[in-house]
Amino acid sequence: MPEPSKKVFRFGVFEVDAASGELRKSGVRLRVQEQPFQVLLTMLERSGEVVSRDELRKQLWASDTFVDFDHSLNTIINKLRETLGDSASSPRFIETLAKRGYRFLPAVEVLNGQSDVPDSRERRESSAVPSTAASLLTHPDELPAVPHGYVRVLFMLIQVMYLSFYIAALAHLSAVEALLDGKLGRADWVTAVLVASAAIGIPIRLYLLASVSFDVKDLSRKFLRIFLPTFMLDELWALAPFLLTPQIGLGLALAATAALLYVPFAERTLVLMRDRARPDPGR
Repeated sequence: MPEPSKKVFRFGVFEVDAASGELRKSGVRLRVQEQPFQVLLTMLERSGEVVSRDELRKQLWASDTFVDFDHSLNTIINKLRETLGDSASSPRFIETLAKRGYRFLPAVEVLNGQSDVPDSRERRESSAVPSTAASLLTHPDELPAVPHGYVRVLFMLIQVMYLSFYIAALAHLSAVEALLDGKLGRADWVTAVLVASAAIGIPIRLYLLASVSFDVKDLSRKFLRIFLPTFMLDELWALAPFLLTPQIGLGLALAATAALLYVPFAERTLVLMRDRARPDPGR
């Protein structure tokens, strides 16, 4: 087995090489002092657990060392947060538990070997072709840790909204078909697409509702696997308000469609936030 000192920890875009004492962000080395680095290593080794202030004191200073411990440790934690781009009021990485200690929030991957970060030449070549998807979509490390219940309720409401669209459209299929024929002429193919997409969407929404209701583990990874087809389905159904144009008018239908075009991205963000959500008070 590899020695603990050979471990490489990865969380989001960050990597920590315990052997070399390096912290990297997207392959770029960040400057971090020895004591903040040692505190980071300790929290990475015990990700998700509470590391007490007393444990950190014993690790950083010998028993006969005279130091203003509380002030010094606060300074170290603040420096570490500054390096990671974290905030004490809305932590994404280091959570403070009053009078107890600190907890590292993100999931941590232990590579137990050499980092697979590309060398500087490879980084220059790869940066010459920026990834459009990476620049547009929210990265998990950019998200705050919020109460679990908020994320859960909002995600479930989105699923209920889409289910309502599907069921309402199928329940009034003859009226929808008449409306489409009036606007597009013979629109049998549009009706077929509507029915097929609803038939696909209903089981997807029921699966996501059940998954978040029963707190299925690793839901974000499973959701991201189906994100692209679900995204295409959602963008198609973003046009649904135009079916209500006679009742709500063209302007409101256009506004509702514009809002619905964003919903798949919000849905993805909520799934990622669910992984970093704080436990609800009293749970």
